[in-house]
Amino acid sequence: MLRSLWAVALLTVPLLLFGAAAQAELRGHGGFVKGVAVVPDGSRAVTASFDYSLIVWDLESQRAIQVLDDHEGAVNAVALTDQGRQALSASDDGTLRLWDLQSGTLEHVFEGHQGKVAAVAVAPDGRLAASAGWDKTVRLWDLTTRQATHVLDEHRSNVNSVAFSRDGRNLLTGSYDSSIRLWAFSPDDQRPQLLRVMEGHDFGVNALSFLPDGEHALSASVDETVRLWDLKTGDQVAVLRGHDGPVFAVSVSPDGRFAASAGVDGTVNLWNIEGRRIVTSLTGHRQPVWALAFTPDGRQLLSAGADSVTRLWDLEARSEVGAVHAAEGTDVAVVSEISDDGGRGAKLFRTCVACHTTTVDGGNRAGPTLHGVFGRRAGTVEGYNYSDALRGSAIIWSAETIDRLFDEGPDRYTPGSKMPLQRMPSAEDRAELIAYLKQVTGAAQPNAGTEPSNEGLGQ
Repeated sequence: MLRSLWAVALLTVPLLLFGAAAQAELRGHGGFVKGVAVVPDGSRAVTASFDYSLIVWDLESQRAIQVLDDHEGAVNAVALTDQGRQALSASDDGTLRLWDLQSGTLEHVFEGHQGKVAAVAVAPDGRLAASAGWDKTVRLWDLTTRQATHVLDEHRSNVNSVAFSRDGRNLLTGSYDSSIRLWAFSPDDQRPQLLRVMEGHDFGVNALSFLPDGEHALSASVDETVRLWDLKTGDQVAVLRGHDGPVFAVSVSPDGRFAASAGVDGTVNLWNIEGRRIVTSLTGHRQPVWALAFTPDGRQLLSAGADSVTRLWDLEARSEVGAVHAAEGTDVAVVSEISDDGGRGAKLFRTCVACHTTTVDGGNRAGPTLHGVFGRRAGTVEGYNYSDALRGSAIIWSAETIDRLFDEGPDRYTPGSKMPLQRMPSAEDRAELIAYLKQVTGAAQPNAGTEPSNEGLGQ
């Protein structure tokens, strides 16, 4: 219903994640998980989400240990520097952001793309990064000087994917124009040379991954295929078919023997690359899978999807680690917060619960807590990262103002806020939802202008 399940300061993150027992799966985001990366020693992973945030996870305990929240749009991808000390994230807000993973602080904001940044990759030496934008460009960034170096504008449509070879000498870029471009870097840091254009996909290219030999690569496409390419010749070596729908992600194991692919069908296929066959299909996601990453030892695989969950798979056992499945893909922890006897209002609130708590100790999620919302001024929840539009708002949340918010829509009632909820045209539905909110959110706190409020109704 709002901005991000964990768009909160670390001190206010509820016990739902931090300090609790080991989580079943990596649950905590309030929207699609679009990107995932694993640190070199395999101890932690970083996920990027539609909820505007990144979460750092301890993989052994499957607990969240840090939330990185500064983007002003959905976060589509994340890449790590060579030692895993830093993370670089790419967002719908048109920026890349560099994070210190030890302190959780934002170190730098890279600006230049004119629109959504769909993907990011970091060269093996950690010095250079490449980003793919929906402004039809690939941009290169020096992470040491923190300066833009080159703009590659040869693609004819949105660029969805970038990947460095493991020796850092080459770069692959993939686009909605259905093409893949192979680039070579020069020792003197001049503009990379375009070596060849590879075509064969019927529709847009969503993801790319080099094989360890640097001479072959895999691509994933809207055309429901994964394709193997000979980079020396530019020839298509094999077409791998095993998905029912567009393929969004592909990743190659560290030893180059296996590849994983996933897409709109929610299935993760593990391929034997040499044999050109599916070894196993991993099922657990109920919705599309957007991102994949092998652990450095190749024994485990992470998959991230539209069900807001990142799943960890044991590839030897071919099973999920810590699997718990909730009805309709909803987080177990939040389903229990909805009253069983709330009638129509409770059912309507199911679209909000992933982003809002209602109890006194629930804390913030995608939007601020709704506890005590009635009578409070918008934009005043302590520790919540508000949009400017709500931070200075004079709105006092009441049955009347909440009704107006859902009747007119946030784009009209709170223009400039980030709240993605569409209008609720039925006056009866609005009344039922408001009645339920009155029932479960408790009384407003004293000093309404300064105590926790809710941009959740608005961001």
